[in-house]
Amino acid sequence: MNINLMRKVDYFAGIPLCLVATVWTRLVGLLGLLFGKTTGTPKRVLFIELSEMGSAILVDPAMRKMQQQGEAEIFFLIFKSNAVSLRLLGTVPESHVFTINESGLFNVAWDSLRFLIWARSRQIDTVIDLELFSRYSALLTGLSGAANRVGFHAFHNEGLYRGAMLTHRVMYNPHQHIAKNFIALVNAALSEKDQHPYSKTRVADSEVILAQATVDEGALAAMQALIGREYPAYDPARHRLVLINPNASDLLPQRRWMQANFVTVMRALLAEYEEVVVLITGSPAERERATMLKEQVNNERCVNFAGCNKLDALPALYCLAELMLTNDSGPGHFSAVTPLRTFVLFGPETPALYGSLGNSTPIYAGLACSPCVSASNHRKTPCHDNVCLQVIEPEMVLAYLRQALAENILAKKVSTPRVLSRDGLKPAGHAGGTA
Repeated sequence: MNINLMRKVDYFAGIPLCLVATVWTRLVGLLGLLFGKTTGTPKRVLFIELSEMGSAILVDPAMRKMQQQGEAEIFFLIFKSNAVSLRLLGTVPESHVFTINESGLFNVAWDSLRFLIWARSRQIDTVIDLELFSRYSALLTGLSGAANRVGFHAFHNEGLYRGAMLTHRVMYNPHQHIAKNFIALVNAALSEKDQHPYSKTRVADSEVILAQATVDEGALAAMQALIGREYPAYDPARHRLVLINPNASDLLPQRRWMQANFVTVMRALLAEYEEVVVLITGSPAERERATMLKEQVNNERCVNFAGCNKLDALPALYCLAELMLTNDSGPGHFSAVTPLRTFVLFGPETPALYGSLGNSTPIYAGLACSPCVSASNHRKTPCHDNVCLQVIEPEMVLAYLRQALAENILAKKVSTPRVLSRDGLKPAGHAGGTA
């Protein structure tokens, strides 16, 4: 479904439906009290994150905390097109994932009804709504039948009306990383006493370190063969793979760095490093655009790899590659489950809130108007001229990539210990930065 249409439906249908659903959940809650029903300890916990593939990675530390500390069984609700992102770490079993087909209004409505039946049949007792003030996810949370309903609430802040269906209202903190906000939701669900607002807890940096994907030799060999199919001259012993992801989701097209800048960077790397092979990555739908970029680069070592592999095979690709340059999009978070050095271009959003938890360096100009999207504006910006990315020059980016390539060579000669830092797994002595 078109993003703008989804926002309109969420507004015009969401407000009255949230009001009705609030009355319904309040009535059901009162009846539960009369019959002596209690909320109880979370045991079968459903997480809702519909629209952001990257957030399905960022929430993993929170889900693992619920599994380990809460000893709970985990379930997940997500849009069908994004569900594959959950397979990268496999924290949630496939049988515990419910997907909603977002390709049309009828499909969304039908799958929503199916979900309400599914949630009750699975005896979900706790729902954690990870969405930032989406009315649709609030409705699914409120009508799920779960006794515990946890999510972000606006309180006295400006924000979107989502009714009053939550049993655990958590204060969203716009000054700390979204992964810590997700853990605050889990802390609220696990709290043994009522709080107003939740969650009066401290989330340590050590709580937001991602698990790493398991990649076996067979997967690596299969990926090498796949690369060889697209570039027959590929020699794993000689070539150094550099991944370029020039795409960003339609949810926020302002996150796209200029295509001409990507071309400049690719041409420079291929001219300076005879052993470098550039793979342009992306989904099958992005293959045509990747072809155009490849033609502009005009070098046989620039390979259109968009749509060549499935998303769940990405960890193998990331383990083979030396580094990746990407817009602020899913791949910047997917690579965090591997040691791959990743450079992420930020503009409308800030790495302080949405930076990767992996071996990642944000490149961010930090203009006075940036970030221009937030939880309070439904992540919709009036900007049609993303100067925040235009001011990031190719030479500035190349400086980062050249340094990384040089450090990688040094690391092969001298074994460099890897340490866990605030931003994830990094080579000792390495410091991420902004432009």
